[in-house]
Amino acid sequence: MKKQNLITLILAVLIIPVNTYPLNKNSALPEIREEKSAVIRIKLFNGRNLDGWYTYIKERGKNTDPLNVFTVKNGMIRISGEEYGCITTNNEFENYKLTVKFRWGEQTFPPRTDKARDSGILLHSVGEDGASSGTWMYSIECQIIEGGSGDFIVVGDGSTNFSITCPVAEKKQGNSFVFNPSGKMVTINSGRINWFARDPGWKDVRDFRGINDIEKPVGKWNLIECIVNGNEIDIYLNGVLVNQAFNLKPQKGKIQIQSEGAEIFFKKIIITPL
Repeated sequence: MKKQNLITLILAVLIIPVNTYPLNKNSALPEIREEKSAVIRIKLFNGRNLDGWYTYIKERGKNTDPLNVFTVKNGMIRISGEEYGCITTNNEFENYKLTVKFRWGEQTFPPRTDKARDSGILLHSVGEDGASSGTWMYSIECQIIEGGSGDFIVVGDGSTNFSITCPVAEKKQGNSFVFNPSGKMVTINSGRINWFARDPGWKDVRDFRGINDIEKPVGKWNLIECIVNGNEIDIYLNGVLVNQAFNLKPQKGKIQIQSEGAEIFFKKIIITPL
């Protein structure tokens, strides 16, 4: 084989991606893949509609949304928050970096009209729709809430089938542990692990701002990244590592985005397989 041909063959082999996603190989992707410098990105939101997702609303069920809780306009997903529910990917995923841009709107609804704006990204979602509180699948939540974005919540059935292990500070905030990268490891199968600088004086009130908040004010765009690699999740908010979990149960599943009483917008939802 000529030297030039051999080099060409080696380069071709090196840029072949190791993993392709989603897990269901027969399912169509919600959008075409983009490839630059051998990096594959999957657009979970195509900017036009909710192809690749389905809606689920408490007490209404799947793809029944008469109040237009979930809409797409001007290249953004608007989640009104008027009813509790979520959008859910058709496919399951594992070993990926999830990149999401979000910002809060102004509207809030009962029972959280005067409470902190609330939403969340549910990772590794498995089981039946509505299994948790009649609304969500069992999952590991990356919380999005004023003052607490980046918290982990185990949305499980209380069993050891759903758990995370995190390094935490010695002192709790109320009943919740607080992430500390050099702290002792604890395992939870319910409840939450607060992000490292959550204000100890946090209150569940609309427009709450903590003294050390990394999240930008209402109306400004935030970048949240969930790096899910094997049994580990790292959460970055606006470029800062805010929380970290290990020994995940489960380690793969669908992705859900919550409607939970507050208007919120998303304009970028991308998965990069690892």
